[in-house]
Amino acid sequence: MAVRPIINFPDPLLRAVADPVELFDSDLRNLAGDLIDTMHAAPGIGITAPHIGILKRLVVIQVPPAAKPSIYVNPSIVQASTETVHHTEGSVSMPGVTEDVERHARVRVGYQDLEGKKQFEDAEGLLAVCHQHEIDQLDGLFWTQRLSRLRRDRLIKRYAKLRSS
Repeated sequence: MAVRPIINFPDPLLRAVADPVELFDSDLRNLAGDLIDTMHAAPGIGITAPHIGILKRLVVIQVPPAAKPSIYVNPSIVQASTETVHHTEGSVSMPGVTEDVERHARVRVGYQDLEGKKQFEDAEGLLAVCHQHEIDQLDGLFWTQRLSRLRRDRLIKRYAKLRSS
């Protein structure tokens, strides 16, 4: 597999809606392998195909970090708790800055595996946060859009300062 270049904020591709995966073939398996290698190199705990410029609904998450990476094709949240949690988030496309985001405490995710078989996963804690973060990305919602305008503007200024250093 290969480490692919990651698209950086504010690239418009990060706000594009990803297309559903329809072909479950060796190209998809190779892309998933590249995402795993790219996520490890970043380093990160989650990555989507749009992070590397491919507008397909493919996600890799590795939580906890010692676990085997999990691959989710065409994931969607099918159920979410009313209870929420705050968690510090960041992005491989915006390295060096983080901010607290409010998310559902628990979610049920429907997805397909690399063979196209429908699966479900119940998640809480960090894994639930990761699912919501990455599915937002697939829907063209970059994580900073979950922040208030003031917090988002401050974060973008911090990021710009980091990049110019």
